[in-house]
Amino acid sequence: MKVHDALRFAGYTIALGAFTEIIYTIYKKIAKKSNAKKDMTEVIFFPDSKVACVDYFTKVNGCVTRECRFSHKENSLSKLFMKLSRSIKSMDVCVFVMTCTDLTDLLIQAHRRGVCVRVITDCEQVDATGSQVWRLRSEGIAVRTDGSSFFMHHKFVVIDEKTLINGSFNWTRQAITGNQENLLISDNPMLVKEYHKQFEHLWTLYDPRST
Repeated sequence: MKVHDALRFAGYTIALGAFTEIIYTIYKKIAKKSNAKKDMTEVIFFPDSKVACVDYFTKVNGCVTRECRFSHKENSLSKLFMKLSRSIKSMDVCVFVMTCTDLTDLLIQAHRRGVCVRVITDCEQVDATGSQVWRLRSEGIAVRTDGSSFFMHHKFVVIDEKTLINGSFNWTRQAITGNQENLLISDNPMLVKEYHKQFEHLWTLYDPRST
């Protein structure tokens, strides 16, 4: 091989190597952006026209009630049911008022299958009509309250430290079929981390042993 041919071949090799490196760099950037886009975010709105059947959307065998009076069509509440029912390790609930028995049932079921369920609610709502707090406590689920004249007005849930559910929605029948409400569901790590951090802060703050 002549000298100039060898030099030309070396030049081609270097150029090819540089081109390959550029392509790989571009690929990594695209892959990084693609992975970032995989964060799931969904917004659901209330009121629903009908109350979803909790059994139909959460139980293995579905609803076995003949002529069930609840809806078997997907709606906002059914999506919330499914998110809560799929918890595996933990469920941290921070909500102003809890009177909805279906949602409470899902917390109790999660607790019974070994999920660590913790609840923070407003002290003035503990004895409100239909409050589910004492039912939760009777099942061994830890519930803490703010003990303040100011409202503990948060309404969010962190599931398995991976999924955040946050919005205006209280756990009441009125919020399901009456009020204009919203919930944002996200597995964005930054959002989940911040809400979980706030829950841990409140959980420590409202520890009855520290008062």
